[in-house]
Amino acid sequence: MSLFNKKTATEPQQPMDVDAVMKKYDRESNTRVWEGTPKLIVTCILAMFSLFCIYVTLFATWLDEVRLTSFMSFIMFIGYLVFPAQKGKQKVNYIPWYDIVLMIAGSGSFLYYCINAADIVARFKITTIEVIIGIIGILCLAELCRRSVGLPILCVAGALLIYALIWGSTNPSLVARITENVRVLFYSKEGILSTPINVCSKYIVMFIIFGAFLERTGIADFFIKIANALVGRFSGGPAKVAVVASALEGMVSGSSVANTVGSGAVTIPLMKRTGYKPEFAAAAEAAASTGGQIMPPIMGAAAFLMAETVGVPYSNIVTRAILPAVLFFAGVFITVHLEAKKEGLRGLSREELPRLKPLLKQTYLLLPLILLIYLVATSTRSIAYAAAIAIVMAIVVSLFNKEHRITPKRLLEALAAGGQGMITVAAACGVAGIIAGVIGVTGLAYMLFNGIVALAGNQVIIALFLTMLCCIVLGMGVPTTANYCIMAATCAPILVQMGVPMIAAHFFVFYFGIVADLTPPVALAAYAGAAIAQSNPMKTAFTSTKLAIGAFIVPYIFALNPAMLFIDTTVPEVILICITSLVGMFAVSAALEGYLLQHMRWHERVISIVGGLLLIYPGLMTDLIGLVLIATILCIQIITKKKSKHQPA
Repeated sequence: MSLFNKKTATEPQQPMDVDAVMKKYDRESNTRVWEGTPKLIVTCILAMFSLFCIYVTLFATWLDEVRLTSFMSFIMFIGYLVFPAQKGKQKVNYIPWYDIVLMIAGSGSFLYYCINAADIVARFKITTIEVIIGIIGILCLAELCRRSVGLPILCVAGALLIYALIWGSTNPSLVARITENVRVLFYSKEGILSTPINVCSKYIVMFIIFGAFLERTGIADFFIKIANALVGRFSGGPAKVAVVASALEGMVSGSSVANTVGSGAVTIPLMKRTGYKPEFAAAAEAAASTGGQIMPPIMGAAAFLMAETVGVPYSNIVTRAILPAVLFFAGVFITVHLEAKKEGLRGLSREELPRLKPLLKQTYLLLPLILLIYLVATSTRSIAYAAAIAIVMAIVVSLFNKEHRITPKRLLEALAAGGQGMITVAAACGVAGIIAGVIGVTGLAYMLFNGIVALAGNQVIIALFLTMLCCIVLGMGVPTTANYCIMAATCAPILVQMGVPMIAAHFFVFYFGIVADLTPPVALAAYAGAAIAQSNPMKTAFTSTKLAIGAFIVPYIFALNPAMLFIDTTVPEVILICITSLVGMFAVSAALEGYLLQHMRWHERVISIVGGLLLIYPGLMTDLIGLVLIATILCIQIITKKKSKHQPA
């Protein structure tokens, strides 16, 4: 999912390269080609869907089963209208007969439930016809998910369904087992219509529409330019631009690949031109863009799901996410800075940089975001209401710029883009609901918990490590929202049972699900960056993993000591934690890069890592020891650097 499309920020001379990379690594870009009158009709249908979602979210008081099934019926209809069966060049204005059949069958299945919801809810049992309708609905949803999301999540869902049918029930009758699974997965709130799709239809859709309107205000270009103006002139400027721009755009974006390709089309060639190696340039952009998924206030839309799952206010989740996100981006920023110093790389020239003063006049573009954050933090109204007001503000701010003014035509396009953006998220959330439903019905979560506890031997650190591996494997190739849904159902309860606070456990699994976009072998964000940089994909993936070290360290820290998430702590302690954590991240980044004031020897790197980790871990004693170790390394670096200057050449 991408809440706004970063391709607007790319250089005009490279559109074909960007499109090719997007189509290869981002499923959402492989859409059917409509032109002329058919395009207008499809655009109007998508816009109508957005308006329908806005009405239902803000005003309707329907039964949940009616609201969710009507939403899914619309998703099935527009999904097959937009996404073809296969990648590749598409015929213009063409939809094959089998897609029409799937469109009608899938949409009709959920529509049948919608019309008969009151009767079906009143009954515990379902009829044979309803079993068949449920099977059709599940299969059509799976096919739409394959087209728009990809196979990895379907492989997980398929394996679990097979397990549920063969070993997940003691009933000897296969027909009875099929009936029971269809009832749970299709007709109850424990499957497709569970929390993921509920949150998607209530909150996420509004933010996707908001993102579509925000894109048309020109904010993506503004973020790139402001990042260039702020840090482009410094040593290794283009890499720092990538980090700052991705942090800014991450506040409203929801796709690691789209982030990487969008801003990477600008920053990666600049990084290469200023002297960065292709693998490092691609890795820096991929790491920073993936970090956008953990950046408040949106967090790839997972923030809403987490709030609903954990049972705390949305503002609570966003507040606790701030320090870990800052540490992540600080780690990436410091590493690219040290790489630039080590290689003697320059920044961009004055002629290449946009002027800051004219850009400051465009800061009004941030008003929709500022208003959104303010309303979410202070208003007693719903999050959806805050998003609706922010959409209106986006339209208002666009009126001050002729180039990006939202005219009636652009209004229609924004509504249509919002409608199309919902397809992938809804399909992924629906299948994630199936996964969560099967795990709940079969008791697999309890078995997984017992297995990890047995391997860990009641040692929390070992349980965290095993859970990390599970999250990375299960998160490969899965979109952010569905990723978190799977982790919340499978891995988070294990950590909670091991004594990790619930919020810390959910943040832990969310972070490690996200880094699957960087870690081999399915490092989609890294591979997309490598395609732009023309670098070795595997080398890029390993380099991006090193750059994103913060995403590997920080979750362990807040799982073992939740003070980093502002749990059971005071304001002075929070300030101290922020300062020491940033210093610690600097030390760790320097050790991994092998450079501080000059090249570091192996023992200096080891001491620096130990000192950095001790500073990141909240606690007065660990902070003091960490400061001593880092101060020692800094003194050694200063002394040896002075000696090397006075030595004859």
